[in-house]
Amino acid sequence: MRSIHDPRYQDLIKKLIELRESKNVTQVELARLLNKPQSYVSKVEILERRLDVIELMDWLTALSIGFEELNLKKILAISLKV
Repeated sequence: MRSIHDPRYQDLIKKLIELRESKNVTQVELARLLNKPQSYVSKVEILERRLDVIELMDWLTALSIGFEELNLKKILAISLKV
């Protein structure tokens, strides 16, 4: 199974989208903050591209979100109850 198809990764991306939208930030605005093209954000969000740990931290920083706000423990716990 490719890692982008892992339910835990999919839940992580859903959470990142939810956080981005809750801050009323568009894909274009996030891409600008990350100094990346909009297609980069889109590909991550539609699970065509995988984020590594450094990119995840950059993503959170760009949205002014603390790592603890991501609540990975909860995401992983829910995903593992499959």
